[in-house]
This record gives sequence, structure tokens and C-alpha cells, in this order.
Amino acid sequence: MSVSWTRHRFSGGALALDTANTVVLRGDAERGFDRFDDPAEISRFADAATLFRADELKGRALAAADPHAIAGKVIALRETTDRLFRDAVVAGGLASADMPDFLDACARGLAGSRETLTAAAPFGVSAQPLAFEAALAVSALSLMSTDALSRLRICPNCRWLFVDRSRNGSRLWCDMAVCGNRQKARRHYSRRKEEVANV
Repeated sequence: MSVSWTRHRFSGGALALDTANTVVLRGDAERGFDRFDDPAEISRFADAATLFRADELKGRALAAADPHAIAGKVIALRETTDRLFRDAVVAGGLASADMPDFLDACARGLAGSRETLTAAAPFGVSAQPLAFEAALAVSALSLMSTDALSRLRICPNCRWLFVDRSRNGSRLWCDMAVCGNRQKARRHYSRRKEEVANV
């Protein structure tokens, strides 16, 4: 069954985090699952990311023409990115022990790329689509900036990683319309249940 790659699936604030979040309910062995179990979804995800990550990509289109061929690189990037930055949120800094695997995965994602990357055009300026695995590596490496690191969060509802881009840095949820409302509904239900029990 194909995934509906809606705007909500791109709540991470960066391509690399949206990709990390393709493992749903990470850490929950009973309910968790991987949206990339079918490698064809990598290509569909890249197409959707071209639209939903247009600001980050500076309008550059992504290409994943042979998702089976790049699946190993994509999964390695996804998993090392999730491990490094999820631990950074919890520990308050990057674990040097996780860096070699992360940097190796980024290097493999960029292997074969012939782009010129600049501060103004971090994903290059070519009119040709950018290889998804190369874009993923660039996005992951950009998360190592001090500003991005200080704004990384884990959603308390779905456990997705996201960058808090709010002005005062107080955003709690990856997506207020989905996770925020679910948490509010749970709290309301709990209060009503307690009120009824105390009557």
C-alpha cells in the first residue's frame, strides 16, 4: 500500500529530519513500522519533498529514479541522522562516538555528486534534479550548525524529530494541528474522566 506523502509528513523542518521520521513510532516494537519498507516509497517521498521542502531546497527538484539502488545509502543516512540528533536532543550535545558512522553515511550519499554548493545555494544551482541521497546528506550536515542544534526537539506525542523555528523557541509539537490537538484531546478526556470519578 502506498503512503500518502502529505504536508504533515514534512513537519520536521528539514529534509533529513523528515526522512528520519519515516520510521513511525520508532522504538515501539509492537506498533512501529518503516514507511520505506517498500523502496518505491523513497522515490515518491523525494517527489513530495520537492514540493514540501521547496524553501529548504531553494526550488531544486529531487530525483530518486532507481530507489532500489539507493535504498542502502538512504537508510544508512536516515538511521545515523536519527541516532546522532535524537541523542543530541536528550544529551544536550553531539556524541563523538556517533559521528564517524554519520559522516561516512553522508560521504556515501554525496559520492558521485558533481555539485557546487554555496551558502546561498546549499543544494547547488543546476537546472537538473539533484540526487535524493546527495540532498539528504547536505540537509543532515546542515543540522550540525549551532542554531539548528539548539532548536532540535522531539515531539512528545509521536516522537518525531523537528527543528523549532518559532520566534521564542517554545514550540512543543512537530505539528500543532495533528500532535498538539491529539495531546489536548487526551488531557481533556483525562480531566473529564477524573471529574466523573470524583462525582
